[in-house]
Amino acid sequence: MWDQRYSEPGYAYGSEPNEYLAAQVAQLPKGRALCLAEGQGRNAVFLATQGFDVTAVDQSRVGLESAQAFATERGVRIVTEVADLNDYDLGQDSWSAIISIWAHVPPDVRGRLHSACVRALAPGGVLLLEAYTPAQVGRGTGGPPDPALCMTLEGLRGELQGLEFLQAQETERDVAEGRYHQGRSAVVQVLARKPVAT
Repeated sequence: MWDQRYSEPGYAYGSEPNEYLAAQVAQLPKGRALCLAEGQGRNAVFLATQGFDVTAVDQSRVGLESAQAFATERGVRIVTEVADLNDYDLGQDSWSAIISIWAHVPPDVRGRLHSACVRALAPGGVLLLEAYTPAQVGRGTGGPPDPALCMTLEGLRGELQGLEFLQAQETERDVAEGRYHQGRSAVVQVLARKPVAT
């Protein structure tokens, strides 16, 4: 399904970075950044233009080929890895920033992935996440049709234990990202930091 979507003309979710990421980029420590479920690369390319050393992971080879072409067009370099987040090795103490924008996976995969994110952040590293909440289902403005694939702040607090939450809210905002994310949306936003050991 994702290869088919990313084979359509243009960028399925636009070429501009996610609004929450763009607004909070100054909160991310410079260094190695990992973008999860990155698709056609809009967030990865944006971070590369900001001086980050970016790796973009997605299950769609077609999407990541588009991401590489987009990076070349913008005059930056990103690393892309085709992988299933269910068994992708994020490493340990490896990343200054991990970016999870609309990375909707089944609950059992999500729990493992978020635990892996906590381990994979370097001390002082920051996770930035935006996802749809179950209240989004049925609105027709984007996101998964199954509420089990959506996220809640309460659930994220449990899955991201070990991180210090700098920002955390469930809110509604107007999302305008390409053809598939358009309109008033129910989202959860998290900015969370891995403590530096003393």
